[in-house]
Amino acid sequence: MARLQRLPPIHALAAFESAARLGGFAPAAAELCITPSAVSHRIRLLESQLGEQLFERTPAGVRLSDAGRRTLLGVREAFDRLAHLSRDDGADALRLSVGSPPTFARNLLIPRLPAFYRQWPDIEIEVAVAAPLQDRPERHDVDIRFGRGTFDERITTRLFDDEEIVLAAPAYLESHTLAVPADLARAELLRSPLVPWRAWFGAAGLDWPEPARGPVFTDLGILLEAAASGLGAAVCTRRVAANWTSSGQLEPLFGVAVPATSTYFALVDRDAAQRPEVAAFVEWLIDACA
Repeated sequence: MARLQRLPPIHALAAFESAARLGGFAPAAAELCITPSAVSHRIRLLESQLGEQLFERTPAGVRLSDAGRRTLLGVREAFDRLAHLSRDDGADALRLSVGSPPTFARNLLIPRLPAFYRQWPDIEIEVAVAAPLQDRPERHDVDIRFGRGTFDERITTRLFDDEEIVLAAPAYLESHTLAVPADLARAELLRSPLVPWRAWFGAAGLDWPEPARGPVFTDLGILLEAAASGLGAAVCTRRVAANWTSSGQLEPLFGVAVPATSTYFALVDRDAAQRPEVAAFVEWLIDACA
């Protein structure tokens, strides 16, 4: 693990290789589906770690320095070795199994996978949907779990921070006046053990206990679908609800948000973490969710 920690970040190496191959930060950004400033930041990070300037910045753009040309040869050789690692005479590509809750897989992982395959075309991802709140869920090379970060003995990496908001469907708001948080006393409160109401009540100045009645859903996507169908108001994390709010199916209410007590984490066995394809995927996932 100490040796791995000394390696340059894979996303920085990928940005450098792309910029060198395509001749600039802007085309590299388009290929990697990030901003040119992000490409520049990653390359500066790599230059800082290597202690050498890889590109010469000129008014006309950038060009590889002597150190950059030497580094590019090594990076391309390393990428070629990674692409052929564990292959026998051109046999199957590297395979990586990922366990994920259905809502994360559908809304956060799958839409980003094309960008992963553009960087790592020789790594095949097998996504296995894992229902939340299982006592002993099946293990995979990488498991995405929703919670507070206390799961098991595996290496646990937080993917992003989030905040909890209250949402309801436009149709529900037509028949229920929800102008201030206290109006929720007259609303149907949809519940999930994954995101309780109590923390949001406190942020909204409501000294209310956790609701004891109302429909209960153990998957956040189904919770949001229930709210979008007009069954009531739901509290959920903003990132998870983004597809529903951007499409207009749900509207955030009251302008009150509270830091989420739970979010998504990536779990990896310590032995598996040393496999290059596992390290590449986890690092990419962290960056993609940032």
